[in-house]
Amino acid sequence: QVQLVESGGDWVQPGGSLRLSCAASGSISNINVRGWYRQAPGKQRELVAILTADGITNYADSVKGRFTISRDNAKNTHYLQMNSLKPEDTAVYYCNAISLVAGRLETYWGQGTQVTVSS
Repeated sequence: QVQLVESGGDWVQPGGSLRLSCAASGSISNINVRGWYRQAPGKQRELVAILTADGITNYADSVKGRFTISRDNAKNTHYLQMNSLKPEDTAVYYCNAISLVAGRLETYWGQGTQVTVSS
């Protein structure tokens, strides 16, 4: 089992920056992929960014060049640095971890943190 706790959501003006954090605990050695997703009101949850154990990253087209996913292994935490924020980035952001356990993929989610971008 993996537990994920997010922090860092806030209100910010367009053009501003925020950094989200996701602290992992439990069976973290089995984590293969870490990620961030978001869900805006009335919309489906969508992928924002992922980071594999090998350091490969992938981003949604809408955030490329503005958002960066990273991790700090010593702190068992991964981050989402968000720059040049736009009103359309407003959403609840969820961190995610995928573990491979006994040949089976297990997916874990954080509780979500609200990001609001408005003037």
